[in-house]
Amino acid sequence: MTYKVYGIPNCNTVKKALTWLDEHSIAYEFHNFKKLGVSNEKLAEWMEQYPWEKIMNRAGMTYRKLSDEEKAAIVSSETAIPVLLEKTSMIKRPIVESDKIVALGFDEKAYQEAFL
Repeated sequence: MTYKVYGIPNCNTVKKALTWLDEHSIAYEFHNFKKLGVSNEKLAEWMEQYPWEKIMNRAGMTYRKLSDEEKAAIVSSETAIPVLLEKTSMIKRPIVESDKIVALGFDEKAYQEAFL
């Protein structure tokens, strides 16, 4: 099975995940959503599997740079999606999927359970 990994190549968490996948000979295709973007439909699909709060990276600089008004306006998947489409670096990464999300972020133990 080949997985699709969504992320940004210079993100340390993405680098750790890709290294782990490579070390375990797990095939994947990398989708750089900083360059290639991500569709409204894909975000909506992910938010059917995880709450929008899990898909949005609120610990990163991009989110922290938002004004209080912008942060307060994000109250649902409907209000989160347009922001994530505009500011893809606010998407939690990496997201690894096959026909559904297999892994969100990187946690070695979770990867062992999901992939091995």
